[in-house]
Amino acid sequence: MIVNNLSLCYQNKLILAPMVRVGTLPMRLLALDYGADIVYCEELIDLKMLQCKRVVNEVLSTVDFVAPDDRVVFRTCEKEQNRVVFQMGTSDAERALAVARLVENDVAGIDVNMGCPKEYSTKGGMGAALLSDPDKIEKILSTLVRGTCRPVTCKIRILPSLEDTLSLVKRIERTGIAAIAVHGRKREERPQHPVSCEIIKAIAETLSIPVIANGGSHDHIQQHLDIENFRQATAASSVMLARAAMWNPSIFLKDGLRPLEEVMQKYIRYAVQYDNHYTNTKYCLCQMLRDQLESPQGRLLHAAQSSQEICEAFGLGTFYEETTRELDARRAELLARTPEEVGEPAEDSSGVIKMAVKFDRRAYPPQITPKMCLLEWCRREKLAQPVYETVQRPLDRLFCSIVTVAEQKYQSTLWDKSKKLAEQTAAIVCLRSQGLPEGRLGEESPSLHKRKRETPDQDPGGLRVQEPELPGELCKKPFVALESGEENPLEGR
Repeated sequence: MIVNNLSLCYQNKLILAPMVRVGTLPMRLLALDYGADIVYCEELIDLKMLQCKRVVNEVLSTVDFVAPDDRVVFRTCEKEQNRVVFQMGTSDAERALAVARLVENDVAGIDVNMGCPKEYSTKGGMGAALLSDPDKIEKILSTLVRGTCRPVTCKIRILPSLEDTLSLVKRIERTGIAAIAVHGRKREERPQHPVSCEIIKAIAETLSIPVIANGGSHDHIQQHLDIENFRQATAASSVMLARAAMWNPSIFLKDGLRPLEEVMQKYIRYAVQYDNHYTNTKYCLCQMLRDQLESPQGRLLHAAQSSQEICEAFGLGTFYEETTRELDARRAELLARTPEEVGEPAEDSSGVIKMAVKFDRRAYPPQITPKMCLLEWCRREKLAQPVYETVQRPLDRLFCSIVTVAEQKYQSTLWDKSKKLAEQTAAIVCLRSQGLPEGRLGEESPSLHKRKRETPDQDPGGLRVQEPELPGELCKKPFVALESGEENPLEGR
């Protein structure tokens, strides 16, 4: 990517707030399309980012920050480069600076989360926990301001008293940051509590740097015109939207909200084009549907177990097929140019039985997989259990597996998006070569011993499909419908 040397201006801006599981690339691009001036990524933890390697993804035309387990923790593209702010969770100045230097050439600004009240953030001394340690706040922000070439900001909540709040923000301003975002609620407060416009206003009237007002989605902002009213009520320079934008990103559009169906389809197109993992896509769409989750459309979405099924639920099946073909063609073209990087299995493949097959888990009962069928057959035949050897291709991070059964090797010629999928396809090749049942629906199969289900992983290299250990990662659950009064992971954002 071209290094961005422009300074980001925070005056008179409409901003997409950082939101866990929501602020991924498709949502950020959609918000920009609808009129957002600046978009924040979801909070990403410093320790996680420091494990990442920066990878230029030529297939998607993105820059990916990839963890050791091959999950994409942060993905960005040139379209948002001058307007995306990277928000980190941190409690250490030196780690914060290391992360900033890792991403600074691919983003427009650096932000530190000092407002998240959730335990996953505060237990590590991050988020709202920093509000009780002004010395640490000063050290982190001063270190970032001196050490990175990007404008530095932070996002806070208000303190129990106005006096303490003003004392803190004045100290923060002296570090040299470019702007401060203020969520007008205390650490223990939730969306059902009124946002304190008066305190945000007092902060804005005290500081000389831009103040970004946040927290108005519940009480104040239902349509675009409300954004300006909230800005005036808080005397802020700019307004940052979280849930109002999550529910319908076209809230940024001056001409008014667009129909939800149109917005969702546009979101899905970005999700497919940028290979967003389907669980993240599904989660964001569920937030948009909200009280329509029990509608026919909502039920189709709830049942979807892949990006393709999501597309089909919204009448975008043809788009999915065409986009997938385009990405496959681009991948093949790049591989043809760089054969030395292909990363074919190191072992001599002579004598390997090959077939062009893919594993589609929709074709199998919930408790049966080809690997299970193959293992059971080997046990009945008193053969050694199958041995899988899997390699990953560096260019596109796809996987290929060879399974050895009775000294014969089997392999699919098609590469898969995860190690588990590649092993399943290798097992299919072996079973079909032997004329054995592979467990497909409607197929007569020998009884299998009951055992824990083997769940094929369909992660396409996107962020965050395992159970999250850090707030920057996705939840494996497709969505959770929250009852009134339940805590939402987006609260405080």
